[in-house]
Amino acid sequence: MGDLDLCIVGGGPAGMMAGLLFARAGVRTTVLEKHADFLRDFRGDTVHPSTLRLFSELNLLDRLLERPHDKLRRPAALIGGERVEIGDFFSAFDPRWNFVAMMPQWEFLDFIADEGRRYPGFELRMNAVVRDLLVDKERVIGVSLQHEGVLEQLHAKLVIAADGRESLLRKAARLPVRDLGAPMDVFWFRLPKPRTPENTSTGVVTGGRVLALLDRGDYWQCAYLFAKGEAEVVRARGLVALRDEVARIAPPVAEAVAALRNWDDLKLLTVRLDRLDRWHRPGLLVIGDAAHAMSPIGGIGINVAIQDAVAAANLLASAMARGEDVDGLLPKVEARRRLPVRLTQAFQAEAQKRIIGRVLAAREGAIRLPLPMRLLRRYAWLRRIPAWFLGFGFRAEHISSPDAGLSRPYSDESAPK
Repeated sequence: MGDLDLCIVGGGPAGMMAGLLFARAGVRTTVLEKHADFLRDFRGDTVHPSTLRLFSELNLLDRLLERPHDKLRRPAALIGGERVEIGDFFSAFDPRWNFVAMMPQWEFLDFIADEGRRYPGFELRMNAVVRDLLVDKERVIGVSLQHEGVLEQLHAKLVIAADGRESLLRKAARLPVRDLGAPMDVFWFRLPKPRTPENTSTGVVTGGRVLALLDRGDYWQCAYLFAKGEAEVVRARGLVALRDEVARIAPPVAEAVAALRNWDDLKLLTVRLDRLDRWHRPGLLVIGDAAHAMSPIGGIGINVAIQDAVAAANLLASAMARGEDVDGLLPKVEARRRLPVRLTQAFQAEAQKRIIGRVLAAREGAIRLPLPMRLLRRYAWLRRIPAWFLGFGFRAEHISSPDAGLSRPYSDESAPK
């Protein structure tokens, strides 16, 4: 059955990684991405040690790191005016991946696309807007889409939905969603900065406000957190008030806030924390944010999504390459990933409730440095614990999907840009 072995909907980290791994195993794979390119601001740009290790296992890490990136080894926070190092990747891990690679997501996805094109069974179709699932007797058999203005149907033995937190396909499949709640939303914006020898990403926490400053080399990617649903309250106070507040609580960007000239310079992220109660139905598997939307806390979302893709390939690719029906294996993918996702989301939910929510509800002004932060500041070895959680999380995957040996030699087209 099916014109294709595998159709993957969504060209984000989960979809692209799955496309690469299944094509590497000899599975005829098409990835459908609705946009014309990967060039979009304010997407997750933190490639964590768990993901770097996966690319090392694929013998692709050196090539990946030829793409533009900075290395974050010791993340810090400014809490109540006191600076605390909250993690130490440098001391905790293998030197090949003892950092977070701060790499623009378009560079990361473009790299995977180039590597995928080395396999004859890999196809990436941009500007491919999926409209609905194709279903025959309760089994998903493909998707309907509009590509370059043409309506068409694409049949496949398996569809993987990796189309993000606003997933059309999980709605079309009528899969039940559990909302775990989130006490905050975020305004993202960019501010200019000079390049520094070390990456200086910092979180700023003070009474009533949380601000993340992610060092992207020549600019700050800033996340301004506020209580859920109060975007219009923030806007009503005015842009001048917002600039003044950011300058007051975050001295590193005080001189740069003038770059915010109008509200078009800010992008609202409505934070969600949810997951599907079931990730599959016959002919369909849901992974990544489509299966479990993560909070931006820790920047771990794209890395958890990539773990899903690896687990799916590990469990399904061999059978698919042999032409076998894998419907019976789909529950095993969910079973493999269910516990790590739930543990990660439980941590995020507690952090949102006990830390972020309380800080946002507090009166404006300095706050006392919490005991865990005081311990991290005093005992350097403790910083390996948050580094471990952020770096590898729960049950990090290894590559065990097969390499069918079909890759083409590197060419000018697949050379790093």
